[in-house]
Amino acid sequence: MKKSLLYSLWAVLYCLCVGLGFVDEAYGFGKFMLVLTGILFFLPPAVLVWQAWKEKDRRTLKILRLISLVVLILALVLLVLNLLSVNLTSQAGLVLHVLLVMFTAPMVCIQYWALGLFLWACLLMVSGKKFSAD
Repeated sequence: MKKSLLYSLWAVLYCLCVGLGFVDEAYGFGKFMLVLTGILFFLPPAVLVWQAWKEKDRRTLKILRLISLVVLILALVLLVLNLLSVNLTSQAGLVLHVLLVMFTAPMVCIQYWALGLFLWACLLMVSGKKFSAD
């Protein structure tokens, strides 16, 4: 598959995850679909990593590593701010929650936040490995 198609598919899945991230407590089949969508979000970058490894494309690996690192840092900062917002106004808490959903969309969409963070960390680690042929 072409990289541009994979990046486009990844962007579409991101937008879908953002929209679905605002769904409150789904049950049954709805919850299954949220989890499936959140996990499918990580399929295009996994294919990109696989292709980059095959082609020894360091640039793509660097881009994916940077995206993963930025998302994990943003997730940490926004989660801490959300926890600290308990003493702020409800509007501030809402704004922080919206930012959390927007910047960590698959994590919130999956509804098992640890799984979303784990998948981002896996993407970071896999894209950060050196080539075995070097």
